[in-house]
Amino acid sequence: MAQVNGNAPKITLYTNHRCPWAHRAHVVLKELGLPYEEVIIDLGKPREPWYLEINPRGLVPAINFNGEIITESGVVATFLADAYPSHVLPASGTPEAALTRARISFFVDTWFSKAGSFFYKILMCDSKEEQAKMSKEFVNVVTKEIEPLLKDAKPFFGGSEKVTLAEALTAPFIIRTYAMAKHELLPKSIISDLDALPNFSKWAAEVNKQESVTYIWDEEAVIDGTRKRIESQKAASK
Repeated sequence: MAQVNGNAPKITLYTNHRCPWAHRAHVVLKELGLPYEEVIIDLGKPREPWYLEINPRGLVPAINFNGEIITESGVVATFLADAYPSHVLPASGTPEAALTRARISFFVDTWFSKAGSFFYKILMCDSKEEQAKMSKEFVNVVTKEIEPLLKDAKPFFGGSEKVTLAEALTAPFIIRTYAMAKHELLPKSIISDLDALPNFSKWAAEVNKQESVTYIWDEEAVIDGTRKRIESQKAASK
């Protein structure tokens, strides 16, 4: 837990529990032990004018931190971790800390630039055959790009015994990958294929059971909402 000097910050988190990007902020806040109030933003309807004044892009998450508005999930999460150095992210200022931060940044960038792009594409595939082919490509990318980066996970990134920013920024997508494969929005074979990767499977299993990851996680609501959204988008594209 972060050491909060003096009075605790006043944090309002504008969020939606079904949004994986907003989920990132929840993980960091929980890991740091920071108190916060939350305002749920309905993503199923046009944003109300008051929220567009807070975040003109209309996205979640956004935070009001002691009167300052900060938006975009990666920026929000990193700001909080920088404001309260802890196991999540070391304070900058030494070569060792800089190396840890660089490795975390590289891991997160690799996930989203190499593997993360498959997620939506697989969901939108029109046929089972196409889904299966793209799922194999996804697993191959994880095998090549992600598996080696987790060789020293103990159980978390970089040999950490606690959740780091590497997990905070990727966990919402890891837990969704397994849940959607379990409920067959993604091919079930993804689970068995990922479980065959010794480093990734052990790491993901630990990530998916952490309280900071699961405390707002409503699997049924996420699966139902995703299924409806994909059906709607497929219908609109025809």
